[in-house]
Amino acid sequence: MPFLVLPFPAFDPILVSIGPFAIRWYALSYIAGILLGWFYARRLIQNERLWGGPAPLTATDFDDFVLWVTLGIILGGRTGYVLFYNPAHFLEHPLEVFQLWQGGMSFHGGFIGCVLAVVLFARSRGISILSLGDLTCAAGTIGLLLGRIANFINGELWGRTSDVPWAMVFPHAGPLPRHPSQLYEAALEGLVLGVVLWFCMRAGALKRPGLVIGLFAVGYSIARIICEFFREPDPQLGFLWGGLTMGMLLSVPLMLTGFAFIAAAMKRPALRQPA
Repeated sequence: MPFLVLPFPAFDPILVSIGPFAIRWYALSYIAGILLGWFYARRLIQNERLWGGPAPLTATDFDDFVLWVTLGIILGGRTGYVLFYNPAHFLEHPLEVFQLWQGGMSFHGGFIGCVLAVVLFARSRGISILSLGDLTCAAGTIGLLLGRIANFINGELWGRTSDVPWAMVFPHAGPLPRHPSQLYEAALEGLVLGVVLWFCMRAGALKRPGLVIGLFAVGYSIARIICEFFREPDPQLGFLWGGLTMGMLLSVPLMLTGFAFIAAAMKRPALRQPA
């Protein structure tokens, strides 16, 4: 155990409490992520230079899509957590499935929910499924950043034991110092990936529908697999085959799908060439 250990900040997971009602940091991160992602996507749509001309959908289209993707994130994320991470527990306690305030969301489930929302909404509007998906993935990095910070504030999803100088003793993780792996994930999955996608879009990625989707899927999978080496596996699952974790296993098919999207996007001609 290191001589010096950073103390875990004494965050209250409840931001505001009014009688029986409480606003938690976890819920606020989802709300802020959706609102900031909405604003960011509108800015991307309005920047014709990124598309080589008018975007294949309007800001109004995305305004109407926000409710769809919000439902996709929540329903998909919760369903994914129930099925991938703790099915036995929820079979015994089915009413807890609806207790979202207790935490328990799966990124991979939320991603599937977003895919369904994109496909259904785009078909109902007659707009490009791939271009809407590109915008959703680009904006989604903001939600990932804020969501992982909320995990840190809640003192959940902590890292493996470590003696690095910045290791922390988390309130509910025992006496040993651990990696603040939530912050690693916030940095890689949210900030770094978001910046990479921004530069790719400036280089013309939005002109090839589906390319940003592929880059996001590959980039997230790489970042998640790296962070899983520092993150403590979920206690009900532990380590799986060969020391792998559920997060790693779920990221492999996502990565392969991402490479397929990239290959397909690069074979198609660009939407427009700049004048």
